[in-house]
Amino acid sequence: MAKRSEERTANYLRLIRGEERGPRASMIRGLLRMASWTYGSATWLRNRCFDWGWKPGVAASVPVMSVGNLTVGGTGKTPCVEYIARFLRDLDVRVAILSRGYGSAGGPNDEALLLAENLPNVPHLQGADRVALAAKAVAKFDFNALILDDGFQHRRLKRDLDIVLVDATQPWGFGRLLPRGLLREPPRELWRADVVLITHSDQVAEENLRQLKSEIRHLSPHAIIVESEHRPLEWLTADSRTIPLDEIHGNTAAFCGIGNPAAFRNTLESIGVTIREFRAFPDHHRYDSAELESWVQQLPSDWPVLTTQKDLVKLKQTKLAAHDLLALRIELSIQKGEEALQQMICSVVPAAAQLSP
Repeated sequence: MAKRSEERTANYLRLIRGEERGPRASMIRGLLRMASWTYGSATWLRNRCFDWGWKPGVAASVPVMSVGNLTVGGTGKTPCVEYIARFLRDLDVRVAILSRGYGSAGGPNDEALLLAENLPNVPHLQGADRVALAAKAVAKFDFNALILDDGFQHRRLKRDLDIVLVDATQPWGFGRLLPRGLLREPPRELWRADVVLITHSDQVAEENLRQLKSEIRHLSPHAIIVESEHRPLEWLTADSRTIPLDEIHGNTAAFCGIGNPAAFRNTLESIGVTIREFRAFPDHHRYDSAELESWVQQLPSDWPVLTTQKDLVKLKQTKLAAHDLLALRIELSIQKGEEALQQMICSVVPAAAQLSP
């Protein structure tokens, strides 16, 4: 089942990139394009209903900060949410994270598990009705700031700060709306953002980064632009052991189930890891351990198997077959605009503003 899911995702991406050729591929792209027009019209109408006040949002009684994006997955929202939550907790702000909880029917999803591991003192509430979650967070738990995870399209809950992430390696989702591309909304909707945070800025050429910033300034002239990288910290095991980065080298195998697997592979290669086998699964993938083990059993016994922390929290295994299973722990590292970002956060969270240096 996992193999079929992986193949479907790969086939879909080849199709929307235009790599699949022939009459059948052209016909499918045409159908996807028509579906995109319907989706785009519905998205435009929904946004205008909120913009024009026909569909009023609901305000929470405490400041709400949204972290979101324009595309489906892969921009690095979770490390950004962790960065903001840690910044506020360091200022003794009682902050909670609210999320839709995609894939959480059987319990907390991978993002919730990851945040719980890295931020044990920051509660994470998941549910479809985030307005109700916000009211519960304030009334029952007395939080005085809320972070809305993946919230740019969730306009029913009003926010005091909209932070939108743009992945430098794939900023505009192949330039088309779902399902013909990966855009949830047209790039012009970026005008609603207060902060545009560019992720993986170290993985593109300087000229491409300058061009991207120019496009962002055109789409959202008032927003501050922040540049960031996902900085590797250490290797983790499922039993919470840590291993220095430089202890893993030579030939390895790697896999992930995240929105932008290419960015993960680039990060591994940037720290000197030699990847001989690599498998990419859909975002939020539910793993079949037996299938993973049948894959790694074919590999040389001295190769470690590497993955993301987001994947490891779901597997909870120290080994796959006889191979060590290690996750790369990363953090969001702000390269440009950190002071402006922190000032913006403090400007909407009075408790943080009073305690910030």
